[in-house]
Amino acid sequence: MNEADAPQQPPPRTPPYPRLGGPTFWDGFVHAWNGLIHTVVHQRNMRVHMTAAVLVGLVGSGLALGLAEKVTLIFCVLFVFFAEILNTALEQLVDLAIQEFDEKARITKDAAAAGVLVLAAGTVVIFAALLVHNWAIISQSGPQIVRQVVYGVPLTLCAVLMMAPIRKPLAVDLLAFAAASALMVALAMRTQSIVFTALTYGLVAVAFASALERQRLVRAAPK
Repeated sequence: MNEADAPQQPPPRTPPYPRLGGPTFWDGFVHAWNGLIHTVVHQRNMRVHMTAAVLVGLVGSGLALGLAEKVTLIFCVLFVFFAEILNTALEQLVDLAIQEFDEKARITKDAAAAGVLVLAAGTVVIFAALLVHNWAIISQSGPQIVRQVVYGVPLTLCAVLMMAPIRKPLAVDLLAFAAASALMVALAMRTQSIVFTALTYGLVAVAFASALERQRLVRAAPK
């Protein structure tokens, strides 16, 4: 059999998402981090969830809640984040597959968004139930609540400013992150839960990373 009669081999296919230097654990972490930051930058609901999570972190680090209550709050926050990220991925997949309006595509997107809504509403109910159940602790934590409000409100505003989808100088984001970090140090000195304090600062770091990504997109946009 000559070369002309030999079966033709299909050309190699390029992966739809090129790897960054090889299939390593670090590459997977980078892809996951990029997906998280993309969701915060481009999804308004994710920014709302981030703000709510910062407030939950302030409550958890300021009140002497039990282990079950703390674990419940953390899982609620993570489940809502997971649902919103999965919803974003599904929306992108539907848009990639369907280039024009399709009723089934609309139903798919609406159902995915409904899943996020159900989880978010359930989290609010659980949070309210935990506050009612621990009202005796809350009523005796006046100084701690005042401290969390005094430091937590400007901290939350700094996070909101960093995530805001508006054009602003890089110095504003840097100043907001520095102020939020200083407030976190002040809160950490008298925290009731180092886990919730770390969670809150992790959210601040994500907000700052999303601000840097937005700055990069603005610089890369055509004039």
